[in-house]
Amino acid sequence: MTGTAEPLGEYPMQRWVFEDAVGRFDIDLGDSNMLPGRLDDLTLPAGLALDYGHDHGLRPLREAVAGLYGGSAESALITQGAQQALYLVYRTLLAPGSRVIAFRPGWQQSWDVPADLGCRVDLVGFRPDFGFDIEAAEAVAGPDVRLIVANSPCNPTGRRIADKDLDALLALARRTGAHLLLDEEYALDLSRSAALGEDRVISVSSLSKVYGFPGLRVGWLYAAPDLVERCNRHKFLSTISNSVLCETLALDVLADRERHLRAYRDLTGRGLGLVRDFARRNRDAVTLVEPEDTPFAWLWLTTGEQPLTMCRRALDEGVLLMPGETLGSGDGFRICFARPPEDVAEGLARVERVLRPPATAPAAP
Repeated sequence: MTGTAEPLGEYPMQRWVFEDAVGRFDIDLGDSNMLPGRLDDLTLPAGLALDYGHDHGLRPLREAVAGLYGGSAESALITQGAQQALYLVYRTLLAPGSRVIAFRPGWQQSWDVPADLGCRVDLVGFRPDFGFDIEAAEAVAGPDVRLIVANSPCNPTGRRIADKDLDALLALARRTGAHLLLDEEYALDLSRSAALGEDRVISVSSLSKVYGFPGLRVGWLYAAPDLVERCNRHKFLSTISNSVLCETLALDVLADRERHLRAYRDLTGRGLGLVRDFARRNRDAVTLVEPEDTPFAWLWLTTGEQPLTMCRRALDEGVLLMPGETLGSGDGFRICFARPPEDVAEGLARVERVLRPPATAPAAP
């Protein structure tokens, strides 16, 4: 499955979360991040000066991020979440007429922003097992391709890109002279990132998803130092620098990284067990795509009902899910299980009650 993206229009996820669902749920299984952390779980040094900090990000934080990769602080740029990091890459590398290859379902920004910048965006689907369809990407690639965007592990599929597929994308980038942008928000081990030692590869991540601190709005990109400098020029023109307060708290998160990851693995392990049981009980209605270290899973909906319709009925029962239509797919939905087990269990029980469309009433005699 391939297609092309149009310039910015409606953003279905934004409408679903911030308009349609507001005030209508008490169990959130629709988000895509670890259970949010709390301020009192972090430590601030006394006497912190709330100055401008540094346009690249505080040096200790850049060093901590570089340490995740096993690389140099000169390759790290701290941003306002991963969203800004991705935007800076698009703004820096692309120009009107550039071609971009992205995968769908996925994060809409990866095709909307390049299209809005005047680029042609070729949208490539996944194989039936949710493997990256490299053959389809190669089929649409040409000499004017400037950027290939891949998310691994993928939101919403929960699947990592296989080593052979990553090698093929790297080869495609080298052959066409493109950069490969890897959205690695859900990668637990960034020391294995292809951005290490590859000048054409950019890695983006943050503290929002795995660590559970989206409110800090701290993300980063890791790339060749010259590209970091080019991206930083665009960052400076929009935000100058990040919040010193948030960056200092982010440094505390990374200093205690192993504890946060243990909590993540414990919570997602218990939640995934409940989702597996749910999928087994309802195998005639849903099919689970086994996630790879993500806090969510993708479920094919096999009842014949549109995911958005089913998710609206779940919302009537006070449960927020993420319909596939908000992520570029009309045949499934995403469910987050990085929540207290009792909330996951109750939410799944409610979804189970509304999973199948209501029977049509018999006609009056």
